[in-house]
Amino acid sequence: MTTIENAWRETTPAIPGVRRRQIQKQYFALGTQIELTAFGTATEADLDDAYHLIQGYEDRLTVNRDHSELMSVNHAAGDHPVQVSASTYALTKLAVAVSRENCGFNAAIGPLVKLWRIGFSGANVPSETAIEKQQVLCDPQHILLDDDNLTVFLTKPGMELDLGGIAKGYIADRIRDLWRSRGIQSGMINLGGNLLTMGPCPLHPDGLWRIGVQDPAKTRGRVVATVHQSACSAVTSGIYERYLKKDGHTYHHIIDPRTGHPLETAVAGVTVFTRDSVVGEIESTRLFFAGHAPKGWVQDNPNIYGAVFVYQDHHVEQVGFANEH
Repeated sequence: MTTIENAWRETTPAIPGVRRRQIQKQYFALGTQIELTAFGTATEADLDDAYHLIQGYEDRLTVNRDHSELMSVNHAAGDHPVQVSASTYALTKLAVAVSRENCGFNAAIGPLVKLWRIGFSGANVPSETAIEKQQVLCDPQHILLDDDNLTVFLTKPGMELDLGGIAKGYIADRIRDLWRSRGIQSGMINLGGNLLTMGPCPLHPDGLWRIGVQDPAKTRGRVVATVHQSACSAVTSGIYERYLKKDGHTYHHIIDPRTGHPLETAVAGVTVFTRDSVVGEIESTRLFFAGHAPKGWVQDNPNIYGAVFVYQDHHVEQVGFANEH
């Protein structure tokens, strides 16, 4: 033990039950409510620094302001490549790779989302002609990446890159990195419903976290299942929070890039439990589009723990959780 450590122990009074001691703060960022919780000897500064990290990523990745790294890429579409920071490039490269798998996730879907505007003012059902025109701008094969120069180039005018479907998970993982570097052993990062827990839960003797799965037919906070799980991420894709009703038909906000229309599915929502939150973002979209878990989905990937499907006919199915649930 160092002299400094000895001095700290001599001047700092013991905190009873310090492992269960928690500090929690709420913030607003990424267009949603943020709740950060850390246990043990974590300080308010640890939470505030995590929030400042969120703000930094939001400044670089947002497409809801005129100026950001991604908006510079979008403004240059069809004209020239744009150099971005290493973190923005790494996330873009991952998003483009997944988009090219044609599994539902598409970082170039922006033109179609803006055409439908579901969940925003001016939401409408566009014509087939308008849909087809925007579909050609949503092909991820037209995104060119240069690893040597860290540049991103959208080759067609009107294309848009939007990492909103993956950014929260990536940012949550970076907060976990930050807290681990400071010796924080347990915590919970809630980015507007995108949840990441770290370490054992100090509130339960078994160390498992209790994570509720939202009931799509009920108000927020009403659950259909509670999963007992060690440190993990929980990410949900669902059709129940943003939708448009017109002429007796309900259109949800998740657009299928293959058709240009909201995805036709029997699934109301799927919550995926993974080790890393960015993987949860990708896999929740993959499963939502698939409508089920592909064969070997859990067994073939140690990063994946399980999923809970809630269908529009209200039945619930669980996949995985063999060692925890």
